[in-house]
Amino acid sequence: MQLKRMMPKKKHLSAGRAPLILFLCPMISALEVPLDLVQPPTITQQSPKDYIIDPRENIVIQCEAKGKPPPSFSWTRNGTHFDIDKDPLVTMKSGSGTLTVNIMSEGKAETYEGVYQCTARNERGAAISNNIVIRPSRSPLWTKEKLERITLRNGQSLVLPCRPPVGLPPPIIFWMDNSFQRLPQSERVSQGLNGDLYFSNVLPEDTREDYICYARFNHTQTIQQKQPISVKVISVDEMNDTIAANLSDTEFYGAKSHRERPPTFLTPEGNASRKEELRGNVLSLECIAEGLPTPIIYWIKEDGTLPINRTFYRNFKKTLQIVQVTEADSGNYQCIAKNALGAIQHVISVTVKAAPYWIIAPQNLVLSPGEDGTLICRANGNPKPRISWLLNGIPIEIAPDDPSRKIDGDTIIFSNVQERSSAVYQCNASNEYGYLLANAFVNVLAEPPRILTTADTLYQVIANRPALLDCAFFGSPLPTIEWFKGAKGSALREDIYVLHENGTLEIPVAQKDSTGTYTCVARNKLGMAKNDIHLEIKDPTRIIKQPEYAVVQRGSTVSFECIVKHDHTLIPTVTWLKDHGELPSDGRFTVDKDHLVVADVSDDDGGTYTCAANTTLDNVSASAVLSVVAPTPTPAPIYDVPNPPFDLELTDQLDRSVQLSWTPGDDNNSPITKFIIEYEDAMHEPGLWHHQTEVPGAQTTAQLKLSPYVNYSFRVTAVNSLGRSLPSEASEQYLTKAAEPDKNPTAVEGLGSEPDNLVITWQPLNGFESNGPGLQYKVSWRQKDGDDEWTSMVVADVSKYIVSGTPTFVPYLIKVQALNDAGFAPEPAVVLGHSGEDLPMVAPGNVHVNVVNSTLAEVHWDPVPLKSIRGHLQGYRIYYWKAQSSSARNRRHIEKKILTFQGSKTHGMLPGLEPFSHYTLNVRVVNGKGEGPASPDRVFSTPEGVPSAPSSLKIVNPTLDSLTLEWEPPSHPNGILTEYTLKYQPTAGSGSEITEEAITTVGEAGILPPDVGAGKAMASRQVDIATQGWFIGLMCAVALLILILLIVCFIRRNKGGKYPVKEKEDAHADPEIQPMKEDDGTFGEYSDAEDHKPLKKGSRTPSDRTVKKEDSDDSLVDYGEGVNGQFNEDGSFIGQYSGKKEKEPAEGNESSEAPSPVNAMNSFV
Repeated sequence: MQLKRMMPKKKHLSAGRAPLILFLCPMISALEVPLDLVQPPTITQQSPKDYIIDPRENIVIQCEAKGKPPPSFSWTRNGTHFDIDKDPLVTMKSGSGTLTVNIMSEGKAETYEGVYQCTARNERGAAISNNIVIRPSRSPLWTKEKLERITLRNGQSLVLPCRPPVGLPPPIIFWMDNSFQRLPQSERVSQGLNGDLYFSNVLPEDTREDYICYARFNHTQTIQQKQPISVKVISVDEMNDTIAANLSDTEFYGAKSHRERPPTFLTPEGNASRKEELRGNVLSLECIAEGLPTPIIYWIKEDGTLPINRTFYRNFKKTLQIVQVTEADSGNYQCIAKNALGAIQHVISVTVKAAPYWIIAPQNLVLSPGEDGTLICRANGNPKPRISWLLNGIPIEIAPDDPSRKIDGDTIIFSNVQERSSAVYQCNASNEYGYLLANAFVNVLAEPPRILTTADTLYQVIANRPALLDCAFFGSPLPTIEWFKGAKGSALREDIYVLHENGTLEIPVAQKDSTGTYTCVARNKLGMAKNDIHLEIKDPTRIIKQPEYAVVQRGSTVSFECIVKHDHTLIPTVTWLKDHGELPSDGRFTVDKDHLVVADVSDDDGGTYTCAANTTLDNVSASAVLSVVAPTPTPAPIYDVPNPPFDLELTDQLDRSVQLSWTPGDDNNSPITKFIIEYEDAMHEPGLWHHQTEVPGAQTTAQLKLSPYVNYSFRVTAVNSLGRSLPSEASEQYLTKAAEPDKNPTAVEGLGSEPDNLVITWQPLNGFESNGPGLQYKVSWRQKDGDDEWTSMVVADVSKYIVSGTPTFVPYLIKVQALNDAGFAPEPAVVLGHSGEDLPMVAPGNVHVNVVNSTLAEVHWDPVPLKSIRGHLQGYRIYYWKAQSSSARNRRHIEKKILTFQGSKTHGMLPGLEPFSHYTLNVRVVNGKGEGPASPDRVFSTPEGVPSAPSSLKIVNPTLDSLTLEWEPPSHPNGILTEYTLKYQPTAGSGSEITEEAITTVGEAGILPPDVGAGKAMASRQVDIATQGWFIGLMCAVALLILILLIVCFIRRNKGGKYPVKEKEDAHADPEIQPMKEDDGTFGEYSDAEDHKPLKKGSRTPSDRTVKKEDSDDSLVDYGEGVNGQFNEDGSFIGQYSGKKEKEPAEGNESSEAPSPVNAMNSFV
């Protein structure tokens, strides 16, 4: 990743080529003592000095500290010891000093009003907190009063008093009507800083019955209302009608003589006044004048100029505000009220005082025995603050003497310190406007150096950029740091390197030859430590061929080219953008490796196209503008983007809106289609412009919605079909008033990182969303299933809060509410979270196994109780392993296999088991923290399966007519071997191949038993005449001749009618004689063309070419009746034929059907 780290001020060595070694003085603020070393307490968190609490909620007074040994805590209240154990409503958080006062159950907040101070103490010293003043907020009711109607003439001035009740903190004042609508304000009508409503002159439309002043007390979220004030404005015409009967025409009221007048001030009174403000606060000066016409206010500083970046005008310039005021802002400020009839001025003399502020705050001091050091506490203020020292919370004047220290005003000098000199010193700087309190410890340690940076860290940096290599360290005495390059390199010198005070090595301009291993060495008198850091320098990413500006006609095609060159170890991602956004999702846009092609260009395609190349270390981009013009056969006028708008003006300035107007620039022959309005927030993001809105090209004003507490400036850009104009000049700045946040943080979650905590996180608001200064968050939580009240904590602008001491995995309801100095955001949504998980406590029970087959088993178990899971159930995990013999266990470690079943399943399948094996398994439940205990082991066995092939097969001792085969048993028998099947295939030249089989069994001659581990078999090499081609052809010819002979005999016999087969068949009808079916492998009846005499089926030989021994004795005699079947000389059969039968009926069942010629042929084959 690219190195982007801001480091402290650089420390250079003297000139020359001396080794780059940094000798640091013992007093160094950046040195942090690792928490595993003994050290005095340090206050890490405490409540604010002025702590205003909500009387409706429990009081939480924070005090957190670190140290070794861990510190103990105690409190004082109003200067005396506060015995927490004696007050049942007060509890102290375990391992912390934070107090919680449970006033929601009983008690009153006023009882605990006072000044509190926390002390954290261990054997090395004591640190104290600020004085924390606890005061409950107050929102008193308005004093009831009877208000008379106010009647006055048109044009007169008017002040409507508010006089809100005194609350804590002071309320926010605003005027509304009965409909809760804000009363409109302007240069004529406005609200003063004191809450009164001022009218420079009244008009008839000011007549109303419901001028109501409201006071909002943000801390208690209450609003108090004053009695409505009724105002009646009488016009001059109404007055003239009233007195017309008694006065002459010349005595009527004139429209001018009694209405117009020069300005006079309604507030402040007189020609001069004084104002005092504290340094760092907001100075607010106010001048409100009456007169007719309405006066306009101007401000100047008599002896200087107003600070540009800190000066803001409020309330239609009637209020001048200077933020972060300093002593230099003291002086005379003049406000001038002016109208057409005159001017008046008022001088406000401003004096800026200052509560104490730090010049040099004391820092923790780590010394080794015998070393010297100093603690400096230097503060300023107006008046000058007084500096006082305390030792472990006790004034140093009455603390035990220490010969190693000497006090010199704001400095304590230590010399020849020893371990007993370890202590915590407090510096108090105070004047009449406040105080500062700082803790700084002196820790006397003797520790050899240690490197805190992770070893072998790899830094990757782009060439010609700075490289910063970290080497955080600690040691006492303070170590010296030295850097080396390479395993045998010499110490680095200062000509091209810079060493920072915290040990970081800087290479201002890293080059390719800077690549390598750097070693950081820390040394003191007690030892040495070193650490290796690796640096790789990468080539920068460059666009060597940039897209070019293009002007194309509507409907044509345009192509932009972007060729990127980069370091070969980095993979760039090239993205095309249009007007800084994504390309339109349109098929006309095509992106390949180096080009962007836009087909059928339209007017909307005009704009800026950017090629952006990004790697993990750098990014580059190049842009080109596409201008789309209409096709024209004649020379067209010059088209261009518009000129920028000008003369921007802000009017109707309200809290949440303002009207912006402008004058368009020249459209350069292409009509302006729209205006883009952008804004800059000079307070939160100066220099960064954001999109506000867009308006049509015919519009030159816009009503803009604003957010509170934003210092707005606006600019306008014109757009036509050719592109955008340059932005206009920025408008004047307009700072909106602060208001309570409109929204609450998002992404609120509650997850525990430990079994006894709840980590609440959220996405904080940004500065723009804060709506005012003092952004904080109110974090609230309570157990979901309990009756506890909400516990709340107001934290600074952070994104995480950790609740400690929670029970394990308990659901909590959580909410995070934003607040600022102006008030609270709306009530936040409640989110469900859980405290931290812990390992499950119980193993699954009733585990049993069902073996499905030789490689698959099904496991069942009972689910564990939900309470014992102590976390989110992730599933169940089965550990299973194959049992090994004693010799196998000695040779290798048992390999356990794991299967995880998600969710609440209570059974699962174990695939891939080995047949004929013994297995052991157990089941465990899994949550987000890890696994629970294992169930008792269950043993099961798989049945036999098909063995694998023999491991090897080879031929040995071949002879002329035999050969010997040897083989190894299979690697996976998968059961008890019983026999081997041997298949071999003799070949003889071009003859067909025939596969022979033989089965070897235990005890067979020449064959070893299968479990011996090897086997032998003999195979003959004698030539088989039955496989010779000539012999097969001869047999086929003989068979064909016999077939022909048989057919001739059958024909002659049938024609002669010599045989009484038909008659016998008719006499002894056999019901079993049926035509043969195809699936029996036989034929149906046969007859000649004359008498259709049936033919009886004969016997068939098996079709697999094998002849069993008992079948070989079969002869044609079996197909006759008795033993009389024989041939005549002409080849015909003598006697009666029938198929071979197992049983004969008692009376016999002869058949006269002749045998099938096919069956007869099969008998000879």
